[in-house]
Amino acid sequence: QVQLVESGGGLVQAGGSLRLSCAASERTFGRYAMGWFRQAPGKEREFVAHYNAGDGSTYYADSVKGRFTISRDIAKNTIYLQMNILRPDDTAVYYCAKGRYGSSRSGQYDYWGQGTQVTVSS
Repeated sequence: QVQLVESGGGLVQAGGSLRLSCAASERTFGRYAMGWFRQAPGKEREFVAHYNAGDGSTYYADSVKGRFTISRDIAKNTIYLQMNILRPDDTAVYYCAKGRYGSSRSGQYDYWGQGTQVTVSS
């Protein structure tokens, strides 16, 4: 079973930046997606971004497009989420996950990390 470990969360002022990392326990093959999701207290989990292995394509939620960038270091088997121009409504627990190629739906992701807290102050 794939193990995923997120890191890099913390407290930052509005307008600042953070980079989240997600290390996978093993290299996988074939067509699949690595995604980032987030969940704020009292709200549903929402899609943030994903990277499609095999073709390298990416997709972003409208709320983060132009501010966040997802990338992958193949040699380290790690994905990243670079978050710039952070806003207070970006505050949430952020999760990485492995799932179905091309999917932006949490129900189509089978392996999840433990989450890392991101808090953005005004």
